[in-house]
Amino acid sequence: MRILLKFVIDCDPDAAWRALHSPRAVGELYGPLLGLEPLVPSGLPTSWSPGDDVPVQLSAFGAVPVGRQLIHASERYVDEEGGGVRIFRDSGIPLTGPLASLDVWDHQMAVAPAPGQPGRTLWRDRLVIGGPTAALLWPVLWATWQWRAARIRALAPTWAHDPETAREDVEAAGPAGPAASVPDVTPGG
Repeated sequence: MRILLKFVIDCDPDAAWRALHSPRAVGELYGPLLGLEPLVPSGLPTSWSPGDDVPVQLSAFGAVPVGRQLIHASERYVDEEGGGVRIFRDSGIPLTGPLASLDVWDHQMAVAPAPGQPGRTLWRDRLVIGGPTAALLWPVLWATWQWRAARIRALAPTWAHDPETAREDVEAAGPAGPAASVPDVTPGG
């Protein structure tokens, strides 16, 4: 069974791609509905990397445990007319809780430049599930994905930043960095 989403968000594809790799941004997508806590002493990575296997505890409203999930990250690039598509994939599996009855969990999120809309991103989201309870869980997951879509649209403008401008500011301050432009205010100086 599948759940598909396709919409345009208010940030550039690079910002959306960075957000897909950020456990913090992913956590914000589900909040406050669903919390995501690491089950390893090292905590969540700063950024998901291909090959990462990270077990997490999911909780409803940050209080009620609903199961554990293994997040397995991978990514790929597809060349399409009008620009490339970057795809982030979580092919982990629910370990405990109601979702553990699923034996297929394949979540792919794709970002690409929105056709004819500079600075905006076409977001595509696909969840494929399978198993003995997939038909029963599909309506709950469908509703959760609608919530996710609304959160993605709301949060996307906050993902944008201009790293080039920040780098130019540091370079303009000179080799000693920003402190070099601060006047000497020591007594007698």
